[in-house]
Amino acid sequence: MESITNIDKVSDEDLVKAIVKTNDTLLFEVLYDRFATMVYNKCYGFANNDEEAKDLTQDVFLKLFVKLASFKGKSKFSTWLYAFTYNHCVNYVTREVSKKFEKKAVDYHDIENLKEDDFEDAGFHDMKVDKLKKALELISPEEKMILLLKYQDFLSIKEISDVLEIGESAVKMRIKRAKDKLVIVYNNLK
Repeated sequence: MESITNIDKVSDEDLVKAIVKTNDTLLFEVLYDRFATMVYNKCYGFANNDEEAKDLTQDVFLKLFVKLASFKGKSKFSTWLYAFTYNHCVNYVTREVSKKFEKKAVDYHDIENLKEDDFEDAGFHDMKVDKLKKALELISPEEKMILLLKYQDFLSIKEISDVLEIGESAVKMRIKRAKDKLVIVYNNLK
């Protein structure tokens, strides 16, 4: 492989291709440097403290090095890494609390004609930040993940569909269910 002369100008996707092709740990360090802060911040949202977030971040990058070839380029690498990180954190939290969440079947007849506007809910947008943070901690990691992907990371329905490898209708329904649950939990907080 040709050497990469100006690594700072290489796209994330080309850098990933080079790492997969060569298994070059020095190139992986460049990828780490580009995304360590973002991954840490996502992990911190699931962790109880700084040390736990640092451990989760290291775990994500160790797992990432092994799984990097599974990135197929259907979305931007950063989008794929968001989902990769969220999935790792959700699995970690789920393991830690020894909970198993059932995957709920989606009734496509009920949702095939839904539009994104149908999910707007004034109660959802008027929540107070501190109370909202508490409510987010009380819903399942999967519900929290999909809401953060949509409303914190501003991913489109299509992008969420791509990274979670589920249909757009399923994404819309999961977002709606998570929002409904969050509103209920939020309204029940004192």
